[in-house]
Amino acid sequence: MLERAGFEVDLASNGNEGIDLFRKSPSDLVITDIIMPEKEGLETIREMKRMQPQLKIIAMSGGGEISAEHYLEMAKIFGASRIIEKPFTQKTMVSTVKELMGDTAEKNFPFPGNDKNPGLEKEKS
Repeated sequence: MLERAGFEVDLASNGNEGIDLFRKSPSDLVITDIIMPEKEGLETIREMKRMQPQLKIIAMSGGGEISAEHYLEMAKIFGASRIIEKPFTQKTMVSTVKELMGDTAEKNFPFPGNDKNPGLEKEKS
């Protein structure tokens, strides 16, 4: 989805992979699902914000054991800059990324999640 909007995509299939990638190549924006294997999104948000407090994070959820609304409110408390409830449109995600990043170019956008989700995003120059 973000590739079509001019972003280069890399994938982290879960929160642990996303954290590892973030440590190797810090980013300005992270897009994360809340429900993920190994390390879920709330833990991922908290850990990344500890490493880089100014980090912008988009959290998304379709719910699980509790409603998406509750997960997303918790994500805001943990430091998410924006929240998006699934399902969402391509336009919603792209406009949210552009809103948070402004005119910034050549930034990495890690997106830990499952295989159904897009991956790490990097704006093309």
